[in-house]
Amino acid sequence: MSLVVPHHDGSALYVSGHAPGRISLGEVVRLRLRVPQEWGSASRVWVRSVQDGEPRYDAAIRLGSIDGWDWWETAMLVANPVAKYRFLLEIESISASGRHYWNLNAQGLFNRDVADAADFRLTTFAPAPQWLHQATMYQVFPDRFARSAQADAHPLPDWAVGSSWEEPVVATGRETPIQFYGGDLPGITGKLDHLQELGIDVLYLTPFFPARSNHRYDASTFDSVDPLLGGNQALVELVEAAHSRGIRVMGDLTANHTGDAHDWFVKALADPGSEEAGYYYFSEDHSTYESWWGVPSLPKLNWSSEALRRRFVTDDDSVVARWLKPPFNLDGWRIDVGNMTGRLGAVDLNHEVARLIAERVREINPDAALLAESTSDAAPDFTGEHWHGAMTYSNLTRPLWSWLAGDAPHVNFFGSPQAGPNKIEAETFLATHQDLAAGFSWGVRNSTMNALNTHDTARATTVMLDGGQEVGALLTFTLPGVPVLFAGDEFGLEGFNGEDSRTPMPWDWQEGKSSRHPVKDLRSFYSALGRLRSGLTALTEGGLRWIHAEGDALVFVRETADSAVLVMAVRDSARVCVDNAVLSKQQLHSLSAPPLHSFGNISTSWGNDGDVLLCADGISAGIWSLPGTCVPTVVGGAD
Repeated sequence: MSLVVPHHDGSALYVSGHAPGRISLGEVVRLRLRVPQEWGSASRVWVRSVQDGEPRYDAAIRLGSIDGWDWWETAMLVANPVAKYRFLLEIESISASGRHYWNLNAQGLFNRDVADAADFRLTTFAPAPQWLHQATMYQVFPDRFARSAQADAHPLPDWAVGSSWEEPVVATGRETPIQFYGGDLPGITGKLDHLQELGIDVLYLTPFFPARSNHRYDASTFDSVDPLLGGNQALVELVEAAHSRGIRVMGDLTANHTGDAHDWFVKALADPGSEEAGYYYFSEDHSTYESWWGVPSLPKLNWSSEALRRRFVTDDDSVVARWLKPPFNLDGWRIDVGNMTGRLGAVDLNHEVARLIAERVREINPDAALLAESTSDAAPDFTGEHWHGAMTYSNLTRPLWSWLAGDAPHVNFFGSPQAGPNKIEAETFLATHQDLAAGFSWGVRNSTMNALNTHDTARATTVMLDGGQEVGALLTFTLPGVPVLFAGDEFGLEGFNGEDSRTPMPWDWQEGKSSRHPVKDLRSFYSALGRLRSGLTALTEGGLRWIHAEGDALVFVRETADSAVLVMAVRDSARVCVDNAVLSKQQLHSLSAPPLHSFGNISTSWGNDGDVLLCADGISAGIWSLPGTCVPTVVGGAD
């Protein structure tokens, strides 16, 4: 399916004169649309915006034509904090039916009216820090990353089942959350050179608070770092060492629940009249309480409590604030189960709590990042007002698993009853991706985590066909968003569910002290992707234009006025013809050069009409550098 269709996105090519996310309420912005001449000539174009709930149409003017495209521009008032808009195109027809009208929104092109939910959107909220969408993130599960020398001095906790670093992970059963390998923060500090060599900009730590599990999402206090991880000073030293290498550090915070051993909950359970009792949801006789997913060890926080709000967020030494301040100086938070926080039955305080946390974080450090987990359709909770971006799986990870699915007999497909991902074609991947990304503003989309897998999922190596991890990883680095490695991706570690994926890192093999080989050594592959992403502005600032999605092949362009890249991802042998309907002559000529980065067997050849054939022999992917995209030069602009 070649995609020679009208195009607009939220990048600087199409939102003229403004950095995405830096628009003020009441401002008038200029919006551009490009229409391929091969598709058809628009006789008139309007932008349809929704202002104070009412649709309004503003006519566009034709800027001119260049490289086979007609460009249009119009002005739109940003009347509301979330300004939704789409384009309406009038096409003259030589048939008896006369004129045709097309709607273009963030989901695609429609010859009918569509709901506002997928309209493009501009927002007037404080933007995410610039560094976030330019970063490459690395997620560490501390118990399984690295043990320092001092870890041997830590006594085995009473809740734990001790394991040597070489022992297999217990993926299901009673011992799964209590199997203890003893990785610690000094161990992570000792491996920062490894992260730096991979090109990592952000280290994201899963929780470091004391708890009664290896995952530590059941915190027993938010006031200190777990002594088993090295205590408070170990975090200070880790952050300082990371900062000295230009690596930021983000923490992981459970705003939805605590552990049942948390000092707040212990007081609440013992004294129904205590302030802490109001932090949770107890039954009238105080005999039962609400918990996350009915798990008794994870009692749910009640955000109706003003005292909880002060202690968790607004106090000078609150949970949110303390770790962002000296001496710890974290660079932001990832909020666990952000989609569930503040929600229970008829109670929905989710956005109110998100706003409270966001205001406090920005008050302390305007350059801090704030991400939140939302495992399903995240867009309704991610307007950009509070969370900068989502840790989500719906718009990229899940459809990518399905497109690159292998033959694993059973993998956990994000908690669904399926035995694994259903296999889909490239056009279905694209439709799913556009559907579930359409509700994000461009700024939120660029700050959302592109995870191939995480500590909560199966590993890509297990899920995908051979070579699928490499192709999928290349896509996470080249599509809008923040690419994320889960520790061990660079060694091709395996796992059929989230717990099975939390395998101790194979450092002894790397140092020649063990025969336990990783599945693959992908360090140089990921390092090259990181270098490319940091060096190519088009991959962090460019718009996104899909030009092919069919069966086994995906092709798209990331583009700015100054530079562009073409990306091809193929799961099996394929040939894709690219011509001057989608690229300029100069851009087509650039495809004769070798790709900047590739996997598998991929090449280009010239066709008879000046078009280019992109050829892949088996599963492959490549990135080519192109000249920037030209826009007609017009003095003035739309009125």
